[in-house]
Amino acid sequence: MGKHLFTVLFLSIISLQAQNNSEGVVFGRIQSEDGQPLTYATIVLEGTDHGTLSDADGNFEINVPYGKYTLSVTFVGYFKATKAIETQPDNRRVRTNFILKENTEILEGVTVNGKTKETELETKGFAVNAVETKEAGLRNIQANELLNTTVGVKIRQNGGLGSNVEYSLNGLSGSAVRIFIDGIPISTYGSSFNLNSIPPSMIKQIEVYKGVVPGHLADDALGGAINIQLHQEARNNFNASVSYGSFNTFQASANGVYRFDKSGFTVKASVFHNYSDNDYEVSGRSVVVTGIGGVQTPITAKRFNDAYRSTGGMVQIGYTDVKWADQFFVGITGSDDYKEVQHGAFMTITPYKDRFMESDALLANLTYQKRDLFTKGLDLSIHGLYGKRNRAVNDTVAWAYSWNGERAIDFRGNEYQYSWGSQQEGGPTLAKINRNVASIRTGLSYAINRNNKILLNHVYNGIDREDSDELRSVLENTFSGTRDLRKNIYSLTYELNAFDNRLKTSLFGKYYQQKTTSIDPAIVTDSEGNNQIVDEIVSSNKTYEGYGFALSYALFPNLTLLSSAEKAVRLPNETEIFGNDGDNVVANSSIDPEQSNNYNLGFRLGTFSVKKHDFGISTNFFVRNIKDRIGLPIETSLNVDDELILYVNQGSGTSIGFDAQLDYTYNNNLGVNFNISRFDLTVENRGVEIDVPNTPFFTMNGSLRYAFNNLIQKNSRLNLFYTMYFTGEFSYLVPQGSNTVGDDFFKVPEQLSQDLGFSYTFPYKKFILSFDIKNIFDRPVYDNLSVQKPGRAFYLKLNYIINSI
Repeated sequence: MGKHLFTVLFLSIISLQAQNNSEGVVFGRIQSEDGQPLTYATIVLEGTDHGTLSDADGNFEINVPYGKYTLSVTFVGYFKATKAIETQPDNRRVRTNFILKENTEILEGVTVNGKTKETELETKGFAVNAVETKEAGLRNIQANELLNTTVGVKIRQNGGLGSNVEYSLNGLSGSAVRIFIDGIPISTYGSSFNLNSIPPSMIKQIEVYKGVVPGHLADDALGGAINIQLHQEARNNFNASVSYGSFNTFQASANGVYRFDKSGFTVKASVFHNYSDNDYEVSGRSVVVTGIGGVQTPITAKRFNDAYRSTGGMVQIGYTDVKWADQFFVGITGSDDYKEVQHGAFMTITPYKDRFMESDALLANLTYQKRDLFTKGLDLSIHGLYGKRNRAVNDTVAWAYSWNGERAIDFRGNEYQYSWGSQQEGGPTLAKINRNVASIRTGLSYAINRNNKILLNHVYNGIDREDSDELRSVLENTFSGTRDLRKNIYSLTYELNAFDNRLKTSLFGKYYQQKTTSIDPAIVTDSEGNNQIVDEIVSSNKTYEGYGFALSYALFPNLTLLSSAEKAVRLPNETEIFGNDGDNVVANSSIDPEQSNNYNLGFRLGTFSVKKHDFGISTNFFVRNIKDRIGLPIETSLNVDDELILYVNQGSGTSIGFDAQLDYTYNNNLGVNFNISRFDLTVENRGVEIDVPNTPFFTMNGSLRYAFNNLIQKNSRLNLFYTMYFTGEFSYLVPQGSNTVGDDFFKVPEQLSQDLGFSYTFPYKKFILSFDIKNIFDRPVYDNLSVQKPGRAFYLKLNYIINSI
């Protein structure tokens, strides 16, 4: 077999060399005026039989004999574009890009069906949603808020801007859901570079995979994955925005790309800054002032120790669309943040004051992508990061405080201090965690032909962590502990398209390997009474296998059946194993990986076009059979620790449910989206099957958009937005047997939050002004462990965009 493969490769190289002697290559990218790639655009050399279609990213390539030609591009709904080109021996590779102008004329009674890049992704068999950020980038909303309107997705956030966030997909949440930036785990970047801080204008698209994760992401994502795709195109552009709103919230960002056409040298840069006091009002049973005699008086108070600040940026230099690389970049990513901590895991009657965290990250990055490497159909991509991440926790104030921001008093009326000398139990701390981190993702794929493709992917993550505390003794800090984690994940995928692309299948296998080592020096006394330093070492090295498939079949052009399944493995992460003082997490070195058999079955109906009406429906039924689920302890009494979190293996569980989505547009002006998700998530605890606490089982989201063209000014556009979020009642504690008196205290009530907003695009599409009202009726909204989130808020934002420099 190896001999035949060598012969094929040899003949392919000879063939390519022969072609190179008499042929040139015309390549480029097709996109709309707003920078979106146009998939399946038709590219033709007029007067010849040479032509092709653009791919999912709008790219195309044609081999042509040397000579002068007219290249034409057509796409439904856009005006035709042409360019004169010439290929010759000293200019063999000719790059030419097209920006097509939209044809807004409506042809009554004519319906043309085509697949956008998002539709192409959503009909591959996986339970996946492609979330566009184009409109979100113009408004004052975060990527997290955008994800929260996506079917099957629930954002679990402990408060306002900068607070801890978890992502729930069909009931599986926390680290069971992996977050990526261009395929690299977001945890590598550190807490200061996250979806709270990255502006949507930097994001091209968000892919949400539920339950079954494709092999090319190659990570231990048990419940699904969210992949953030940053803008990669080499189109010269610049985007800047600034916004201000409630709670003294200020956000600014800028990003741009410039490419030198002759050399292909490209510079990309982005920067962001966020700040908020987060001093929104809270109330409830825990928000009280304790007076003389221990009398507790409920109040409505402002959070007074919850400010957040983050700053970061990325600079990359390299080459794009050159002979030896489609993309080659080296750069630096840097960020830092400051976060005050108002309370522990729960909102308690004695909040924190002057406890805060600081973190920073500085990482070098490398990106290399090349299609048709050595031979046609062989593609290579490499993306790596290496650098430092640091985090510090400051907690040295011993005074107790009440929710009015003043020092708490005891039953005699005297101000008092905690006996342990800090806000959180455990004593004062200036704890620091310093990490050296590395991550590299490598992908190699080979298209055997138009219908068969093989992909090999590998992800490596490494963390070297050192913990220290300035308040410890010199000896303790001299011999501080270390924490090391190494993870390798390999995947092999085979993709098949058959029956004129009506059948699409993806078969994949994954291999997981993780090694952890924890070293803590200890002082022991030998038999002679001498003190010695001894390393207490706890280590593990575990391997697992997983596999799965995704299948789609188009029964009709607008009806596609989707099915996928995976035996998934999720290895415990650094925080769950080693703990983290900043997030109030206690270490658990004995925690086991969790595993799940995930199944999805659904269909996609549409998009159907009837004159000016377009609509589509999609749904997915899912089952998750979980073993050794990782989460908070299942408490069956009221002894819940209100400050510290310990992650444990809860036991075996099952999640069964469905989600569905409806999309409707009229004349490209009115847009309606509605989705619903309902599931049951149970776990077997001490032989009894119970509902998993702190989990919302029922959610609904809806959004409405309407656009007015040429309002006030010609060539302007006004977009009006409305969004609603509904979450059903859930409890963050297991019911206490048949006697449920008092259980209401632990219930998070039914919630309905609604937002309004508008964006006004000025002529020439360079300036966009937006205004948003969040939670317009000021309803109380809660999330993890009943932590209250912000009420009504107002935000104003200005965008400045240059699509062509």
